[in-house]
Amino acid sequence: MSATTRRLTTAQALVRFLSAQYTERDGSVQRLITGTWGIFGHGNVAGLGQALVEYSDVMPYHQGRNEQAMVHAAVGHARRLNRLSTQAVTTSIGPGATNLVTGAALATINRLPVLLLPGDYFASHAADPLLQQLEHPLAADVSVNDTLRPVSRYIDRITRPEALIPSALQAMRVLTDPAETGAVTLALPQDVQAEAYDWPEEFFTDRVWRVRRPAPDPAELADAVHAIRAAERPLIVAGGGVHHSAAEEALKALVDATGIPVASTQAGKGALRHDHPADLGGIGHTGTAVSDDLARTADLVIGVGTRYTDFTTASGTLFQHPDVRFLNLNITAFDAHKLAARTLVCDARTGLAALTEQLSGHRVDPAYEAEYRRGKERWERVVESACRADDDGAVPTQTQVLGALDEVVGDEDVVINAAGSLPGDLHKLWRARSPHQYHLEYGYSCMGYEIPAALGVLQAAPGTPVWALVGDGTYLMNPTEIVTAVQENLPVRLVLIQNHGYASIGGLSESVGAERFGTAYRHRAADGTFTGTPLPVDLAANAASLGMAVLRAKTVRELREALRTARAADRPTCVYVETDTDGPGAPPAEAWWDVPVAEVSEREAVADARARYERAAADRRRHL
Repeated sequence: MSATTRRLTTAQALVRFLSAQYTERDGSVQRLITGTWGIFGHGNVAGLGQALVEYSDVMPYHQGRNEQAMVHAAVGHARRLNRLSTQAVTTSIGPGATNLVTGAALATINRLPVLLLPGDYFASHAADPLLQQLEHPLAADVSVNDTLRPVSRYIDRITRPEALIPSALQAMRVLTDPAETGAVTLALPQDVQAEAYDWPEEFFTDRVWRVRRPAPDPAELADAVHAIRAAERPLIVAGGGVHHSAAEEALKALVDATGIPVASTQAGKGALRHDHPADLGGIGHTGTAVSDDLARTADLVIGVGTRYTDFTTASGTLFQHPDVRFLNLNITAFDAHKLAARTLVCDARTGLAALTEQLSGHRVDPAYEAEYRRGKERWERVVESACRADDDGAVPTQTQVLGALDEVVGDEDVVINAAGSLPGDLHKLWRARSPHQYHLEYGYSCMGYEIPAALGVLQAAPGTPVWALVGDGTYLMNPTEIVTAVQENLPVRLVLIQNHGYASIGGLSESVGAERFGTAYRHRAADGTFTGTPLPVDLAANAASLGMAVLRAKTVRELREALRTARAADRPTCVYVETDTDGPGAPPAEAWWDVPVAEVSEREAVADARARYERAAADRRRHL
């Protein structure tokens, strides 16, 4: 081997390369790939598995139990670190690889970076077909990893060792580009992983990827300033891009200077502290009354780092001012141009600072400020009523569980959730105290995200109290990483709420005339329906069997005590509570959500639901 090359296998070279990649933003430098999650099979054990053993001094390895969950952990890690660092995930070929698809979709939809390294069939076809290989009769180069194409922002199959060099560099470029990032896939044939090559030393030198903060175009900025100055009822919709850009202080400076109120998406909640006078809470179908009332009358909606999903726009029915216009500040042009908006295609922090400077001396009408502050005060009383428990000896409702948790957490705690009825309750009621506290994955709303994501956050922020909030439906989807938490002594706090079924979809089912069919966890009754007694499932015992300390709480008083004990714990701890599903819950939705109802049916419940649907859909607008 010459002085300028190093002879390594492809897998060894990849691990060495990844260990030398860094990001830089605002003068801060950090590792890009902080570790690798892996489950080994014949498709990666002799390649990446061997390389991770050989270079364990420079690439930490994390043992997972489920491939999808490993991606969730890496995504939670990346979100906590504002997309400046992430983790890699390696799997075997076959089911290990296809199990990545859901996690990859979640990452790409939420614009969060993760590197996927699935094994693949032999590039040489020396063993053909091998175990778990998909054979396509018309295309010999198809593999199961092609299922990752639509959910990856960049994908390549490395069929020769030297092909890794340009593909690895492209992969890093996409992972670190705030406008393009998402899941990146390098599929690795198992024979190529083990094949040696003389690699140029330059491939392994430290490489720093600068994360850009592009400034707004002067003409776009001038147009945006004119629009804001002309607006009588402007409203900011803060999305996840505020957090990704670490733009919370820049947003606060703009709001303090101008008095423009802020409503937040699920990803953007916490962009302002809950007690800031201009923070109106969530917006849209799961939003607050004050946010949605202002949204209906806003003449200028200023989206900052938001994708405008149907929950945010109430399926196109929320923004009802006859002359409403949109101004979107987003680093991604694709999102900035939504709703036929004026655009500021730039970094959130840079763009907000530029707006603050250019809007010097401008402030909304005092009557408008007084109006939304009164609305905020009214909603605070709603939150207090929903979360307060007047009888400490009673079985808590789900909203009272949130109220008890709110009493226990500190500003630094992180609350993680993704699916079921909890996202709606949290978006309406949770008082976010810091930028990282409210960690809701609602771009994909993936059941099973919470527990593995909590592990990723704990790895990113050791010593931070992290709470994974799950219902029984979500828990049964993906509890396996409890074992990883126990193995690594990651003290996740799991709040496990038992309500015997899919509560969120049960309510939705009833509202569309489907009569909660197939949504309860119950025995079959004599008529064949799932309306018998609840299933005798003990989820607390299951969590204990996986190694968690378990605290059972039957009353509000016991719940508060259990949550305090869990927060002080130094090992993975589960607080298990069965909730009162007949008691008062969260306030009803303040805005519509489009779930089409059957146009014809012999069932009266469906006919009634269809009539309500047609009345609501009549308010839909195409913003042009």
